[in-house]
Amino acid sequence: MAAPSAPPVPRPAAPRLGRRFTALLAAAGAANLGDGVIAVGVPLVALGLTRSPEQIALLSAATWLPWLLLGITAGVLVDRSDRRRVQMVGLGARALLLAAGAWLAVTGALTLPVLVGLVLAYGVTEVVVDLGSTAMIPDLVPRERLPAANGRVVAVQQVANAFLGAPLAGALLTLGTGWVLGVPAALAVAAVAVLWRGVPGRYRHARTDAPSPGPDPTSGAGDAPAPGAPRAWADVREGLRFITRHPVLRPVVLTAAVLNMASAAYFAVFVLWVVGPGSRVGMTEQTYPLLMLGLAAGAVAGSVAGEALARRIGEVRLMVGCWAVSFSLLVVPVLVPRVPALVVVLVPLGALSTVGNVISETVRQRLVPARLLGRVGGASRTLAYGLMPLGAVTAGVLAGRHGLAPVLLGAAALSVAAVAAVGTVLRQRDVDAHELPQESPAA
Repeated sequence: MAAPSAPPVPRPAAPRLGRRFTALLAAAGAANLGDGVIAVGVPLVALGLTRSPEQIALLSAATWLPWLLLGITAGVLVDRSDRRRVQMVGLGARALLLAAGAWLAVTGALTLPVLVGLVLAYGVTEVVVDLGSTAMIPDLVPRERLPAANGRVVAVQQVANAFLGAPLAGALLTLGTGWVLGVPAALAVAAVAVLWRGVPGRYRHARTDAPSPGPDPTSGAGDAPAPGAPRAWADVREGLRFITRHPVLRPVVLTAAVLNMASAAYFAVFVLWVVGPGSRVGMTEQTYPLLMLGLAAGAVAGSVAGEALARRIGEVRLMVGCWAVSFSLLVVPVLVPRVPALVVVLVPLGALSTVGNVISETVRQRLVPARLLGRVGGASRTLAYGLMPLGAVTAGVLAGRHGLAPVLLGAAALSVAAVAAVGTVLRQRDVDAHELPQESPAA
């Protein structure tokens, strides 16, 4: 008689993400709800001021220009400061900025140049707040739960931005431009309150007088600054050097730069393709935000599924595959300019692009030392977002001369080519070979 087999050993429960992460998530939700209102509402406000592709694209370029100008230096600020306090200051400045914009709208003083300046200043606060929030996540959750934590952040961002923010922007627009700017100001204040009460502790890794370590790119290293050189400039060079010397981050960041430039070019003029009596799709300013619900639904599904899919498929294969398919789908709104086709294609587009972005963020957090997360994140986003203003402005100029369809199709083709290139040089074994051990939380 065969001996009875031993009962299966139950799989240990995954560690919880914790109340501090939940509070950070709630603050991100409030801030991103305001982002959603601004992202959808401001371009629709601009359509009431102009139908020029160049001027609409300029508004889009102003959204991303702060990442090019301030991303690296803001990363140094995040690494040198308490990351929780940096977010609170940035959100407070955002509230004051939007309140001033709402007052200008109510008094009838809001013009297109003023609106562009408002978006540019708003982008400055977004750089600081986003870098502080992202760099703080590894302090709040265990290493093995980073994919889940990043997925939940993306899910909250998409729900707040599109599910709630986009329809709310349409509703507020019917009440007046002042509401489109005033409600996000109140949401920024709410996010400050949540961070203040719900995320106690200090979150600071680097000391301003800390010596710079050796040049090993896998340890966040950099050359020691020259005597008398400003420490801030040494920190900037350290973040840039880490990326340019790292065999995994370098191709990922370069690919992200091309993808973001093409995406900025695409969506800078997409609203003209979809909204208005002269557009190919013919949606109205009030119904256009509802179109984004399909994108948000897919993004939420992708953010939840990313952790399990990465275990089964592998991070690199999943990231490259999702990017390739999602950017290929950008041709559908051009070839089939109908509302049903747009709704159907936006769901997988949101899901696949979100999975790819969640995995790329998780890989970066695994490969970068905690003390460098701010400046490496800032340098990465400066390189990745830096070409977006150029893409948006170029799209506006080309669309004004050659039409919208060639610009949209060209942006999709450039994206697919960039994904194919990174797929030929990056392997999962490269990521695993450069993973760093998890460090102790700062707080």
